[in-house]
Amino acid sequence: MAFHWRGLAVLAVTSLLLAASAGDRGALSRTLRDAKPHGAVAAAHTMPIQGIDVSYWQGTIDWDAARAAGIHFAFIKATEGGDHLDPKFLDNWHGAKRAGVARGAYHFIYWCRPAHEQALWFMLNVPADAEALPPVLDVEWNTYSKTCPQRVSRGAALKTIRTLLAALETHSGKRPIIYTDPKFHRDVLEGAFPDYHFWLRSVAAKPGEVYRDRAWTFWQFTTTGTVPGVRGKVDRNSFNGTRADWERVLNWLQAGR
Repeated sequence: MAFHWRGLAVLAVTSLLLAASAGDRGALSRTLRDAKPHGAVAAAHTMPIQGIDVSYWQGTIDWDAARAAGIHFAFIKATEGGDHLDPKFLDNWHGAKRAGVARGAYHFIYWCRPAHEQALWFMLNVPADAEALPPVLDVEWNTYSKTCPQRVSRGAALKTIRTLLAALETHSGKRPIIYTDPKFHRDVLEGAFPDYHFWLRSVAAKPGEVYRDRAWTFWQFTTTGTVPGVRGKVDRNSFNGTRADWERVLNWLQAGR
């Protein structure tokens, strides 16, 4: 499956293991681990470009240590709904950049808040940094919430998503990435948003085995990762491309395309 970044053609994901040298794979296995590894996602551990996603739950992060261990990118929780800002967002946002870790901010949708309120909240709290990764819209059912409805109709969900995607693109100058999990994708996203890049959660199988006809750019493959510089467990992710692909993407983003 080839990776495309708005017209940027790169190699197929099946070339990843060939592109990563034995030394690269050995270095990753020694520093980036999983407390509860699942054999079905072993391929993600050997992909050359590794990342994490974080929030205040990870406490104070030593970003220099994470970068030295092989972390290339991070998605950082910024906002939820229309009134919640992650307490560690700005610390993580600036700390990752200082350490040379590419980072993007993500917004977690609340289905009980109007889309325009959520868009404004994100825009007020997330700097528009030309060198950042595109913003991420986190779309899933809020099953843990006691105050916000867990579900809306598919049509209503798609309408909210479209509004927020447009607002985040206007604010950042970059087309957002969509993060989702298998259930929400089945319920709402199948067949929708073919021109967007997806960051997919799949902790017990390769994404292609879980998401029907969906190309992907980032893969969240475990919630029990261990990474130097991060206390406790952390979500780990991989990029669907080679080292050369990654450098081309970063250069392309920094040029404002």
